[in-house]
Amino acid sequence: MLERINDLPHGVTGLKAVGQVSKADYEQVFETLIDVARREGRRIRFLYELGPEFQGFTAGAAWEDARLGLSAMRRFDGCAIVTDIEWIRGSTHLASFLLPCPVRVFGNQERQAAVEWLGSLSGNEGFSHRLLSDAGVIVVEVERALRARDFDDLALTADSWIEAHSDLRGLVVHSRDFPGWENFGGFVQHFRFVRDHQRKIGRIALATNAKVASLAPFFAEHFAKAEVKTFTYDEVDSAIAWAAAPASAP
Repeated sequence: MLERINDLPHGVTGLKAVGQVSKADYEQVFETLIDVARREGRRIRFLYELGPEFQGFTAGAAWEDARLGLSAMRRFDGCAIVTDIEWIRGSTHLASFLLPCPVRVFGNQERQAAVEWLGSLSGNEGFSHRLLSDAGVIVVEVERALRARDFDDLALTADSWIEAHSDLRGLVVHSRDFPGWENFGGFVQHFRFVRDHQRKIGRIALATNAKVASLAPFFAEHFAKAEVKTFTYDEVDSAIAWAAAPASAP
């Protein structure tokens, strides 16, 4: 089974493998953990402990571990594997080169070092988003230059909603000023997000004190289906209410 680890500091999430781990354990525990993080629009610093109590994976669990691990890694700030089991240590070292987040392996006696390493990782402060599921609206809060990872996170939440509901009613961008992009990679991912979602979002609301008159045509042009409207920074509640309303008929 998989058990939640409760003695971890704020910002670190952990699971402990006890006995045999089955496919159902991953579906009920790990998948739920990822789904909650997705709905809350946050990233995960993940500790996975496979100590002396761990007896092995069932065949279905091994496949589920690989499948969910590859998809969930996009939401991780980092992953620490705590184990003395050599085949897990070796396979993790090999796979870590292909994964989109930093991964480190620690021995059973190094558990505290693993927790401290996860706590030292750079977070995603200054950018967050939340899904208002009752309204079908994502609200994005921006306080710093945009990074490529920001759009990866946003796409994960948007795509999960769109897959279940066919489209997203609205997207609200809440920022005092338009901060630009941290680097070219941020700009590229921004462009990809626009390209991939241009016909799947009904309304775009820009709640900002920046001079967005020059940006609104950009959103309107590239989000071909979307209506675009600007609000002041303090009018974010009005922006959300507008974005949640059905789009006007063409």
